[in-house]
Amino acid sequence: MRKMFVSIRDDVVLHGGFSSVVEGLRALDIEAVEVHVRRDLTVRSLVNSSQSHDLTSPEGLRALETELAQNGVRISAFLLGNDFGRDDAKEQVEWMVKTVKVAHQLGISAVRVDAIVSGWENIGVDGAIRLFAEHIKQVLDATDDTNVQLGIENHGTLGNRPEFLQAVFEAVNSPRLGLTLDTGNFYWFGHPLSRVYEIMRQFAPKVKHTHVKNIAYPPEMREQQRPIGYEYGRYVCPIYEGDINHSIVVDILKEAGYNGDLCIEDESLGKFAPEERRSVLQRDAEHLKALIAHLQ
Repeated sequence: MRKMFVSIRDDVVLHGGFSSVVEGLRALDIEAVEVHVRRDLTVRSLVNSSQSHDLTSPEGLRALETELAQNGVRISAFLLGNDFGRDDAKEQVEWMVKTVKVAHQLGISAVRVDAIVSGWENIGVDGAIRLFAEHIKQVLDATDDTNVQLGIENHGTLGNRPEFLQAVFEAVNSPRLGLTLDTGNFYWFGHPLSRVYEIMRQFAPKVKHTHVKNIAYPPEMREQQRPIGYEYGRYVCPIYEGDINHSIVVDILKEAGYNGDLCIEDESLGKFAPEERRSVLQRDAEHLKALIAHLQ
């Protein structure tokens, strides 16, 4: 059985001070990357960050495939920043459908879906659930000839509510829909640390992809219910530090049968001088690799 493996977001690599995604992957000894797909269906070149590839054209797809093959890199997931609360939700569905079809063509197993629904407070959680489920069903129905998995990230003020996630999964009722587990976001939302692990266990069987980050609150705050995003900029920290024990997280995922990526999304890099960021990412990668190496 395949083990979990380490990947990293393309944006994070560049924020780490590397001149290109490929340069960063080589330095970190990582072979997999999550790639952001823009609304115009373009992605950043992996070897030249000032250039892009158009996924709607055969030439653009071939150029991306060539970069992957020549550099021994694979894409673990595509990342989408959808928002079904906007007026252009129909166009967003089309963008998502095209992205899923390209993912299928390239052999990419997962697409990260955002849980953002702008203005959801005006329609309530139940209204947001109906709206989100309606549009996700459209994406799934239009791509039912693929095996690409959609992972809703627990992101923002709506997506970190377990009741929202559970209700969407039940309403859509598709084995292709699950979670992009962000290991820091439930804690960011304000859930006490012990509750964070409980939520992870609840949804572990649904995990399709991950984002990995960490936060270090003062000890007396770890088991408190905190305001959403409480002083995040102050307490966000590297993955190898912080309150979230990723050894526990990896065990939870293993027990649920997950064998996908642990995708580095270290949001603490801005707290470090540019010359320090590479070493932070290197330690992040080494930390996650060590956790995977201990799996039996």
